[in-house]
Amino acid sequence: VAGPHPELKMDALKILVNLVEYEYREGYALVGEAKISWMFSKWSSLAPQSKAVCLKPEIPNGKLTVEKDQYVNPETVTIQCDPGYRMAGSQSISCSKNKSWSPMYPKVPEDCEILLKGKKLLQCFPSPQDSKVTLELHKLSLEIKKIEQERDKEKTI
Repeated sequence: VAGPHPELKMDALKILVNLVEYEYREGYALVGEAKISWMFSKWSSLAPQSKAVCLKPEIPNGKLTVEKDQYVNPETVTIQCDPGYRMAGSQSISCSKNKSWSPMYPKVPEDCEILLKGKKLLQCFPSPQDSKVTLELHKLSLEIKKIEQERDKEKTI
């Protein structure tokens, strides 16, 4: 078989390709190409990076602004409490290199505290409609309390 260089023997022709395949350990994600090759005096792409993976945190009485099954270092997410609760601690947490969340995220219901005062309720809700409903409920609870006090006062007379 004659090729572009008939003077070469086919069994003497070697194609040299260096191939590198990257694998990552459990708990880490590969960012970039898993396989790269050395051809024509250069790599086909940059070497990939290994990034720590954090599992989705469970937030009692709250949720994350970005919901995924896992997050890659250095991703940061914000925690939002359910209506009627407020955060006790940092609202933003980041996936760290050691595959944990920093600062520590709330793990028990007490970390999202129940709000009882109207002023605190206003700070909790992102939308004006939620704040309005909350204030109306707070107003009703005060009116009920006042009626109960008047009733108890009449019983003592």
